[in-house]
Amino acid sequence: MESWFSGESELIETFLHETSRKVVNTPKLFSFNWMKWKNLIEVRNLLKEQQLKWFLKMSGNIYPDLVKVFYTNLQFNGDNLSSHVKGVDIEITHEVWIAITGLRYNGLRINKCNLGVVEEFNKMQFYKSCLKNPLSKVRNFSVGGLKLDERLILFIVSWIVTPRGNNHSTLSEEDLVLIYCIMNKVKLNWINIFKDHMLKATRLSDFHYPYAILISKLLHYFEVDLEEELTEVVKPSSEINSGSLRKMGFTKIGGRWVSKDGDQGSPSGAHAEEENEAATTTKEPVVEAYEAGPSYDQMNERITSMSPFEGLMVSGMDIFAENQRSLHELCKTRFQTLDEKIEEVHNLVCSMTRMNEACLQLSFTILVYFSEQFPYCYVVFILLSLYL
Repeated sequence: MESWFSGESELIETFLHETSRKVVNTPKLFSFNWMKWKNLIEVRNLLKEQQLKWFLKMSGNIYPDLVKVFYTNLQFNGDNLSSHVKGVDIEITHEVWIAITGLRYNGLRINKCNLGVVEEFNKMQFYKSCLKNPLSKVRNFSVGGLKLDERLILFIVSWIVTPRGNNHSTLSEEDLVLIYCIMNKVKLNWINIFKDHMLKATRLSDFHYPYAILISKLLHYFEVDLEEELTEVVKPSSEINSGSLRKMGFTKIGGRWVSKDGDQGSPSGAHAEEENEAATTTKEPVVEAYEAGPSYDQMNERITSMSPFEGLMVSGMDIFAENQRSLHELCKTRFQTLDEKIEEVHNLVCSMTRMNEACLQLSFTILVYFSEQFPYCYVVFILLSLYL
């Protein structure tokens, strides 16, 4: 462990008591070829329009321990993020972003605090436009009623682009803004979004560490010694594929992805569909065999058997959990601000105390000097020193 932090005891203590206890978010794998085979062309083109292709295609083994070391040392260095792993300084400049992800530092800069900069965005109106039934009554921003393209983009956003460890059943306002920009071809500054998301992981104790594959590639890029380090293979169960769509409630009928409520995806050509089905019939069951959780039929049976009251209770609990997380984040931010203010007051008091001690010492020195030079003025200087 000392080699991870170059023997710095303070960082080692931080790692042992804080960083090491946090979870590294499980990466999801994504294939643009799969979208082409399944004729999800519209979503594929929208993601390419945002220049996210190379970032989404990243794959490979990860180094979970060193990912935590990276986040332990993560900080801003000017406009760039920087860290330090096993004696190697890592500064993620614009050139490094281009080399690893193909992304450039341009586009609209947004984060959770300035979502209002996206013009003509209305949270409720846009959410309703994403629904299979726009006229349905909205009780919460649930993912269950979304159309195919919007649901798939949300899945990619919440699992890869800005991944989170929990609550994938409800859309946040940030989710909706990102989907809106992608659907409407508003070019975003994804580097700025990634940096903000990474720093958020260092501030919030319950926030999972994101971008394990990206950070592992940075370790390779900066030639960090990876021998004898713990490595993990990203399993096939982490791949976004046809099984993922089925678990969302979509199935393929007549060359179209259709939900149980009748929402349809884009039609595919008959010849291409036959070829793609033949090419993937032997592959998909193998991938789906790694998928955790109940089958789609079991999930469907469980959903349809839920009473209206149970459904309302589940939705209410989702909203309550999201509100609690938001409140926790707000309280933590406020307490951190309070700690900083208290620290400032403490430093000011210490500074004033040192200044008073210096003045008292100076007064005593002057008193001694003049008492030796002018013995008859001794009483006057005593009174003066008491006054000071």
